[in-house]
Amino acid sequence: MLTILGFAMIATFLVLIMMKKMSPIAALVLIPALFCVVVGKGAHLGDYVIEGVGNLAPTAAMLMFAIVYFGVMIDVGLFDPVVRGILRFCKADPLRVVVGTAVLAAIVSLDGDGSTTFMITVSAMYPLYKRLKMSLVVMTGVAAMANGVMNTLPWGGPTARAATALKVDAGDIFVPMIPALGVGLLFVFVLSYVLGRRERKRLGVLTLDEVLEPETETVLVKAGGGGGQAASASAGSGAEVPQQDDGDEGFKGLDPNRATLRPKLYWFNAALTVGLLTAMIMEYLPIPVLFLLGAALALTVNYPKMADQRARIAAHAENVLNVAGMVFAAAVFTGVLTGTGMVKHMADWLVGAIPEGMGPHMALVTGVLSIPLTYFMSNDGFYFGVLPVLAEAGAAHGVSSLEIARASLTGQVLHMSSPLVPAVYVLVGMAKVEFGDHTRFVVKWAALTSLIVLGAGILFGII
Repeated sequence: MLTILGFAMIATFLVLIMMKKMSPIAALVLIPALFCVVVGKGAHLGDYVIEGVGNLAPTAAMLMFAIVYFGVMIDVGLFDPVVRGILRFCKADPLRVVVGTAVLAAIVSLDGDGSTTFMITVSAMYPLYKRLKMSLVVMTGVAAMANGVMNTLPWGGPTARAATALKVDAGDIFVPMIPALGVGLLFVFVLSYVLGRRERKRLGVLTLDEVLEPETETVLVKAGGGGGQAASASAGSGAEVPQQDDGDEGFKGLDPNRATLRPKLYWFNAALTVGLLTAMIMEYLPIPVLFLLGAALALTVNYPKMADQRARIAAHAENVLNVAGMVFAAAVFTGVLTGTGMVKHMADWLVGAIPEGMGPHMALVTGVLSIPLTYFMSNDGFYFGVLPVLAEAGAAHGVSSLEIARASLTGQVLHMSSPLVPAVYVLVGMAKVEFGDHTRFVVKWAALTSLIVLGAGILFGII
């Protein structure tokens, strides 16, 4: 019964947010609360929620102060050269913009933190998408998939969890997987090229001068077989690429005259950011502490006056509240899933449903199961709860723990868009994209990318 209710709860949540019948925050809170009562454990709802909030509180703190830190870095102009450089590389061509998004997200993902990756990527690319009137779900989808592939780095989380759970070396898991992950990343670039061509066909190509001029009405220049009547025209994509409302038309990040710029402190801010990311990768201090210190230092040095500091905090308060609220709402969802035992029953049912004849192919089974399981479960739940069971079943048929561990990484591309991943709320929040639109767009492509990584691993004999 708990198994059925667990799947029903997740399905209800996904259907309601994709149909936009409820906001993600409301759905994350009310649906698990309802199912907790249905399970007969309504009296323990408070305990489950408090435990869930306690587990996610460090993540919420990290996101809050990270948003303030990177918000200040955007205000002072740290990323302006990046935005301008990407703009000139992209030449106002939607195809290049989408490919550039994938490349930028992949590069920034080397820091191992999804939230940081999304903040920097959206900060750099959002003005381009808005000015060119491109689909913002293309940006969020491509960024999430590129980060999902790169999230398998040993310091990114999943690999370390798999190594710990199965008591193997993280390097032995990751290094042999590099060719398969490379194929997955290449597919993301190819997919971004295809999506970019679709956007180019729908919109045409603007000239660079037209994009840089915020006051002039844009006129499209035909490119290839595409083109259009106006930048707001919509053709060819349909529901495949949901469109966002056109609120802010200008390049705020490129305004050379905004009062918040601090050009004399550019190298200080650059050094502070590099130092912060280095300390994060080297794990000198917990990530929430690093961003707390970084935000305080960035505010104090760049804006010595209290009034200016309050203004900068207020400017980013909406993003902070949206993301922190979403994380704590997700704590209700995960707390009920875990506390009621639904997660354990779901995992046990899936493992038990594996036919006996599939024993020698447990690595393949693990890879396939990792795609839905890491979407519906936290990485901790999957790697510490389900993976050891799969590894034990594989060992009985001569399948090594290393193969099981490598296969378990293939689902990470889809995992990065899971409603249980706090970083995805940073992505959709900063990009001003509805979570349901992002989910509807990215799930099929992310699942396909995960399968391609799995197929490449089998083809290369890694899995």
